[in-house]
Amino acid sequence: MKSIIQNKKKCFLCSKTSGLHDHHIYFGTARRKISEANGFKVWLCYEHHEGTFGVHGSKGHETDIYLKKICQLKYEETHTREEFIKLIGKNYLGG
Repeated sequence: MKSIIQNKKKCFLCSKTSGLHDHHIYFGTARRKISEANGFKVWLCYEHHEGTFGVHGSKGHETDIYLKKICQLKYEETHTREEFIKLIGKNYLGG
C-alpha cells in the first residue's frame, strides 16, 4: 500500500498489527481513486475502520475528520492548499 502518512503496516491509530484494513482517507467513487493515486491511505484495525467509533462506524465522524486533517497537513508539506482543494474539493483545516 502506498501512503504519504505511514510506512509501517500497523493501525495508524492504535498500532495493532493484525486484522488490518487498507483505508482510503477520502472515499466515494471519485475520491477513492484520488486517494489511491496520491497515497491518501492508512492501515486501520477493524475497530478503527468499521467499529462503532471507527471511520465507517455510526459514531466515527470525529475519527474520520481527524484522518482527513492529518492527511491534508502531510500533503501540504510538499504542495499548496489550493492544489489540495483542487484534488479533494474541500479544505479540512479551516483558515
